[in-house]
Amino acid sequence: MYGKALVAIHFDRLLSRRCASHLLIGCVLALGACATDTLVVKGRGNALSYVDGVRDMAPIPLAERALPTAMAEPFVKVSDVPFAVEGPSFDRQGNLYFLDVYSGRVLRLTPDGQLSTVYTDKSLAPAGSAVHKDGRLFLAGVGNLSVGSIVAINPDGGNPQTIVPASAGYVPDDLVFDDKGGIYFTDFRGTVARPTGGLFYVSPDYKEITPVLPNMAMANGVALSPDGKSVWATEFSAGRLHRGDLGGQGKVARAFVPYHFIGRAPDSMRTDVDGNVYVAMTLQGRILVFNANGTPVGQILLPGRESGRFLRVTSLAFVPGLSDMVIVSRDEGGAGGTMIFKAQGLAKGTTLYSHQ
Repeated sequence: MYGKALVAIHFDRLLSRRCASHLLIGCVLALGACATDTLVVKGRGNALSYVDGVRDMAPIPLAERALPTAMAEPFVKVSDVPFAVEGPSFDRQGNLYFLDVYSGRVLRLTPDGQLSTVYTDKSLAPAGSAVHKDGRLFLAGVGNLSVGSIVAINPDGGNPQTIVPASAGYVPDDLVFDDKGGIYFTDFRGTVARPTGGLFYVSPDYKEITPVLPNMAMANGVALSPDGKSVWATEFSAGRLHRGDLGGQGKVARAFVPYHFIGRAPDSMRTDVDGNVYVAMTLQGRILVFNANGTPVGQILLPGRESGRFLRVTSLAFVPGLSDMVIVSRDEGGAGGTMIFKAQGLAKGTTLYSHQ
């Protein structure tokens, strides 16, 4: 199945590119006699010049260039046309489900490579998915970006059931189950000036919704630590990584912002059994990897990103029981269409509670 098909890529390569010049702090005497601290480019006097790579469409921030780096590889070309691909998740049979947000399609790729559409609801605009232990696929739908809903469907797309109705007023973007069958979901509302979105929890009986990390600007990705004691979330518009240490079902005892992202923009996320957190960086064409404390420890780059190809990486999913992963992206800067890439993480993906 997928474990044999996916090629191992290790996080032991450093970026080949290095800064071509260094900024030095010097003291320059002004005419007349006043000393002023200034930045000087070595060998250029007072003229500023580009360092290697910063003129790319999506330059890697200098502070992250020395991270251990791997390069993803093409796995499956989904379409010649780029579309808003999101929300990959595997079921226990090895089927990969993923989403075409604005067309409302749920697609399924079987282990033998058969691609089909199992469900369509354009009004739902599904952006995130998770497979329940009973086999149903739960879909977080952003709707019209003012109100959305969470819907559950059978593996073949039948019997749709509303879990969180549009009348509740949320814009669900992504979701993950806990060990009780409750759901953590992100609410993709708000702006930096008016952060009305956040992370919420749906009780296992689906009757109660509790705020977990409120007051966020377009909360996007969500993931649980392997022991289920911490929940992670990304804040798309504010560029922040949140971690909440849980003090009970849907309740946070302590909350932190361990990382502020540079550039746009943190999207969906997954965790592995070592507690590492993998964040899809849309408009950057890469996956940024953090340890359990939120410190960057590696990155996975998509091929062609230097020339603006496949920058719209939105999400990833681990093959159950393996460190192999798939990454979904679309090419708005070329003719690559919509693609699924493959790579390998630092450890096996977290055993989702939905697979128990």
